[in-house]
Amino acid sequence: EKVHNTVISPPAVRQDLNVAIAEFTELKQQLERDSLVLSVLKQLQEFDRAIKDYNTALLEKKYVAAARHLEKARSSLKTLESRKGFELKVLKALGTELTVQTQNMLYHLGEEWRQMVLWKLPPSKEISSAETVMQTELHLRTMPLKEDQIAGSPVASVLQAFAVLGELHTRLKLFGQLLLKYILKPLISYPSLRPLLEEQPDTVVLHFESAEPNLEHPSPMEVFGKITLVLEVLHKHLLNVSLDECGENDKDSRVVLAEMLGDMVWEEVSGCLIQECLVYSIPANSSKLEQYVEVIKSTEEFEKSLKNMGFLKGDATDLLKYARNVNSHFANKKCQDVIVAARKLMTSEIHNTVKITPDSSVAIPKLPDPGAGDNLKMQKASKMLHNELINLENETKLSQQTFSLPTCHISVSVEKLMELAYQTLVEATTSTDQCCIQLFYSVRNIFHLFYDVVPIYHKENLQKLPQLAAIHHNNCMYIAHHLLTLGHQFRYCLTNILYDGAATFVDLVPGFRRLGLECFLAQMRVQKGELLERLSSARNFSNMDNEENYSAANKAARQVLHQLKRLGKVWQDVLPVNIYCKAMGTLLNTALSEIINRITALEDISAEDADRLHSLCRIMLEEGPLVFTPLLEENKNKKYQEEVPVYVQKWMMFKELMIILQANLQEIVDRWADGKGPLAAEFSPTEVKSLIRALFQNTERRAATLAKIK
Repeated sequence: EKVHNTVISPPAVRQDLNVAIAEFTELKQQLERDSLVLSVLKQLQEFDRAIKDYNTALLEKKYVAAARHLEKARSSLKTLESRKGFELKVLKALGTELTVQTQNMLYHLGEEWRQMVLWKLPPSKEISSAETVMQTELHLRTMPLKEDQIAGSPVASVLQAFAVLGELHTRLKLFGQLLLKYILKPLISYPSLRPLLEEQPDTVVLHFESAEPNLEHPSPMEVFGKITLVLEVLHKHLLNVSLDECGENDKDSRVVLAEMLGDMVWEEVSGCLIQECLVYSIPANSSKLEQYVEVIKSTEEFEKSLKNMGFLKGDATDLLKYARNVNSHFANKKCQDVIVAARKLMTSEIHNTVKITPDSSVAIPKLPDPGAGDNLKMQKASKMLHNELINLENETKLSQQTFSLPTCHISVSVEKLMELAYQTLVEATTSTDQCCIQLFYSVRNIFHLFYDVVPIYHKENLQKLPQLAAIHHNNCMYIAHHLLTLGHQFRYCLTNILYDGAATFVDLVPGFRRLGLECFLAQMRVQKGELLERLSSARNFSNMDNEENYSAANKAARQVLHQLKRLGKVWQDVLPVNIYCKAMGTLLNTALSEIINRITALEDISAEDADRLHSLCRIMLEEGPLVFTPLLEENKNKKYQEEVPVYVQKWMMFKELMIILQANLQEIVDRWADGKGPLAAEFSPTEVKSLIRALFQNTERRAATLAKIK
């Protein structure tokens, strides 16, 4: 009981404990404040020491050390700035000081870099010619300006300092842009330029010399040599250093300078090499494809040398892939060249012509043996050819001229176009399967292009000039003629994919025939319109006893004959004889038909009118055949002039009309001969009766004659 009475009361203990906790908390906070102050003072001290060490290193031109001290100061400042609730006004001043010292450091490094790598550029910023580029010089210093001026390798020291400050990529990118614009691209684009290396005691100067180029586009091997020479100089005197990009000594962060520059410029260099060099080295002829192996080999060697210097890494690049894919590029280039050449021919003048005869043939190289290099295909082709010949043996033999074109004139450009088609198909026979298919369809595209381009491009001339319309007609028929057999001629020489009937052009034949015919028929309609317009001024051939009327009719007839003669000369020796005769016959028939219709429509024809109408008709009858002059040799045209009734449908009708104009009633009855005579063959009873009523007065004799016409 006594013991229990002496125990301290709980309230007193709690009070003392609270006091102790409060004192401890205050002391802890004081300690934290003091620790923070000590830490800040320590960081300030480190910043100050780093700036002092930086200044000392910079004076001694120890650029890497100076850059690292500067980065250490930057790290200390970042730590100070990261402490929330403890902002110091001095930090702003420290930040300004750090910025000033960083710019000062970059200025010194920039000056050193400019003395190591000195550019002398043309005054013009635009590279417009080889002469502009000739003013470019690149000076690379091979040793320090003064002995022991920069510790270690001067290039490595300056570039490593740039790397520590995070400026290396920017500096190298600027250098790469100048290198591309003023050295690498000009060497690819201008064949006359040659890189020249001049070694001086402490400097290497890279500049250009000019030489007469051997070719408009240099060979890839030549360009690769120039580029390699430049990069070797850069590698030896500038880029053969390995740097720590992050400024730390971690091996994983080290970069090869040549590789960094290569990453910046290679894509543009390889693109330029493809567009300005390799494109032009693709052969235009499949026979030269084998020689392209040298280009592929030199491309491989070029890339290998770049990899050895560190400019490239990894597997084959776009440049090598392009070179190796030569077959595809050859096919694309060949097809493009074919279409460009074809379009040029199609847009050239039509009127430059050449005469073709049934014996004419397209000038093409000899076709290779069917299925050369493929015995199975050759055996199959030979067997089919043999069977076809056997099948023909017992049948009636066709004329040698069956598949020949008649003598006519075609455009020189179309003859060349057909030669281009044949030569391209010959090229296809010696190409790879894929190339063969592309070339075959390029030839089909030639004809599609002709169909679309020529009628539009030459539209105005084809409408205005009858000679060009005739030549265009011949051109279309000439093309259609060759398209009939073009696929069959190459049937056994093309790839298996096109072998069994796929290689055909026959489907294009109707379109070409229609194209030629429509153009010529349109011209015929124009000529018919002009003939009818001339005859419309003949005052309907009425009242010929009036001098003015007779003069107008006579003039109209003369104009018609003049138009036909002029047309006959324009088409002479151009159109095939049969087409010529049909065309001239149709037009003369139009004129005669119009005259017949006008005269038979007359209700009253006096004796004098009849005489004068007969006189006009005689002019047409005598001079009409003379417009038929299909051949240059005049004496050979007589045959066709004598055959006029064959080509002029209304010729005999016209002659009968002339007879009626001069005949008496009995003669008309005799020629009618109860509907069986020559007059009945050309005129209907109604037409004859109408003429009789117009020519003769109303007498019993006329009535008797009219009664006999039935």
